[in-house]
Amino acid sequence: MSVTTRTVKAAPAKVWDVLCDGWLYPLWVVGSTRMRDVDNTWPQVGSKLHHSAGVWPLIVDDNTEVLDVDPGRCLRLRARGWPLGEAEVKITLRPSGADAIVEIEEDVVSGPVRFLPKPARDRMLKVRNVEALCRLAFIAECRTTD
Repeated sequence: MSVTTRTVKAAPAKVWDVLCDGWLYPLWVVGSTRMRDVDNTWPQVGSKLHHSAGVWPLIVDDNTEVLDVDPGRCLRLRARGWPLGEAEVKITLRPSGADAIVEIEEDVVSGPVRFLPKPARDRMLKVRNVEALCRLAFIAECRTTD
């Protein structure tokens, strides 16, 4: 799996709040274009985000499903983005003083991208997730809930 880590200058609870708001995913998940629907039970196991990816007019509708959750600490997802394939993503939060250490582990589990050599896949995912964590940090560090 590709592993990407970032220290976020916000409490883990603030980062978790962003993860729990499915409507925010297109703001920080690189490649996600828009959110079409979020299950009312998000982020419980089995719940889904119904998203679109790509650039108009090449938009693909698909979904991401929660495989496992440890509230406030860990979220494991199956992200679908056909025709490219599916990926398993694990987002882990841990405290570091007043900050949060956020780690994304990701790998492609099905589809044509899975046949890329692992070093190439890892580099591609690493670049994507460095940007995703940067965006997630901006939201968690600057978001107000008023």
